[in-house]
Amino acid sequence: MTTQSPGVLSAETIRRASSEFQLDVNEQQIVYIQQYMKILLTWNEKINLTSIRDPLEILYRHFCESMYAAVAIPVENGRLADVGSGAGFPGIPLKIMRPGLQTFLIESNMKKATFLAEVLRNIELPNTNVLVSRYEELGEEVAPLDYVCSRAVGEFEPFLAWAASERIAAKQVILWIGGRDLDQARRGADWEWREPIPVPHSLRRYLLVGTRKIPSVGATT
Repeated sequence: MTTQSPGVLSAETIRRASSEFQLDVNEQQIVYIQQYMKILLTWNEKINLTSIRDPLEILYRHFCESMYAAVAIPVENGRLADVGSGAGFPGIPLKIMRPGLQTFLIESNMKKATFLAEVLRNIELPNTNVLVSRYEELGEEVAPLDYVCSRAVGEFEPFLAWAASERIAAKQVILWIGGRDLDQARRGADWEWREPIPVPHSLRRYLLVGTRKIPSVGATT
């Protein structure tokens, strides 16, 4: 393996890992990933953003798994909210892959929200906003949404009800989820669920995609 500075992955390493997730990254996207990684590793010494410390594992587990939705679903242009964004996954990597997205990073923890703002100060990602709030308190600030996504939902029922509500009116919900939580998540009655999409290089981790059911109008007439 090529010797690299601590925390700095080579363009070749990033390109190779991305290709294993069917991702084609350009030079600018690679630079953004490198810059983001450096900020993440620096801040992770002060606040716990991720328990993973190895840069290569961070690349695969956080960056590539997040970006995979861009091709697996696929996520295209539109309005996307990342709920419980934490260290910015999946929202920021998806924005890097799909610059046309209008992205909202929703994070209630002030320290983590400050980190997200620092990333956006260093990486030029237009139409990306950090909202320091609990998702339940948001409505017109983000609506209507094409995508609501999360890797960190604790309770599925209130989250899915919020995303399907008229004040949010999300078209699709995307969850990064472990196999043991699939049945619980799919109890959300407001959503039509696709077959879970296995995440490459993982043991029983999936992308779970739901499309909001549109209530019939005038069905009883």
